Amino acid sequence: MNTESPLSVVLAGGGTAGHISPLLAIAGALRQSRPEVKLLAVGTPGGMEARLVPAAGLDLVTISRVPLPRKPSADLLRLPGRLAGAVKQATAILDDAGADVLVGVGGYVCTPMYLAARRRKIPIVVHEANTRPGLANRVGAFLGAHVAVAFAATKLGSARHVGMPMRPEISGLDRAAARAGARQVLGLDQDKPTLVVTGGSSGAQSINRSLAAAVGALADSGVQTLHITGRGKSVHDADGKPLTAPGYRQVEYVDGMETVYAAADLLLARAGAATVCEVAAVGVPAVFVPLPIGNGEQALNAAGLVAAGGALLVDDKEFSADWIREHIIPALLDKERLAGMAASSRQLGIRDADRRMADLILEVASSAQQSRSQHVRKQ
Repeated sequence: MNTESPLSVVLAGGGTAGHISPLLAIAGALRQSRPEVKLLAVGTPGGMEARLVPAAGLDLVTISRVPLPRKPSADLLRLPGRLAGAVKQATAILDDAGADVLVGVGGYVCTPMYLAARRRKIPIVVHEANTRPGLANRVGAFLGAHVAVAFAATKLGSARHVGMPMRPEISGLDRAAARAGARQVLGLDQDKPTLVVTGGSSGAQSINRSLAAAVGALADSGVQTLHITGRGKSVHDADGKPLTAPGYRQVEYVDGMETVYAAADLLLARAGAATVCEVAAVGVPAVFVPLPIGNGEQALNAAGLVAAGGALLVDDKEFSADWIREHIIPALLDKERLAGMAASSRQLGIRDADRRMADLILEVASSAQQSRSQHVRKQ
């Protein structure tokens, strides 16, 4: 490696926690491997990264957001000019950073960053989180990026299967050892079968409605439920008051999903890529209700874990209070079944994806630096 100056890595991505979390995990692994590495994150001004990235101690710069219209429209006509402007901004960022390598994890910011890196002949490393690749990362792969994927089923170039980079608090979680402390923190009974329900940071209205209609049946069966509703999405009864029931507790947010995973006997959630990979890594039995909009990627994300026996899958339109009574309650009361699901889940989990990504990035950067050195010597 070049000993005259530290390695400079620019990481692009944002818009959602599903992009930002792996970006931060990769940055952490790079710092652990190379404490002297220069890191810079690039996002867009309105994305969640504007808050989360600086809070994690990582420098952030932003470029203009350039969505790619899916249908003919006036925005499509304006696209070339907007994209050219964003690529110009991206090129200046790479130049100022003296970037040795660009790492992209997806989101609107990545397309102009990939194009700028190609213009400057800076090597690109892409991490694709979903089984069905996003448009920006398909562009990156087309431009010759080194591609890593979270799911083995993802078809994107000559991809390397590395898993999903995640925080060490999650990847290193020992659920059995952490259970008592987690349940105490979350105000849960230590001995009752425990269902934890979450729709992610933004909540899930259809899950919330079905669960509210089933709280009585859950309580009657001896199950306690922690319901993470999402910010501003608390569940109310017919009188407009926050729903209460024996054994039922609702909160809008929990800081640290590792606590949730440790406390749960069964997790009910959407099937975002990060959730599916974290469930496998920690070995928590799960029921997935894929988001009913989009390109169907959530059902694809969950397919491998469901096929292995680590999770159940139900369509959003089929999910109801009756489904909870017929499927979730029996599962929660069957300790042997839960143990089998947990074991199947954990067998598929990848717990060192952040390290794998850091190794790939350093490998690509080293190769590029050696090529430049050989070129200089020949001159």
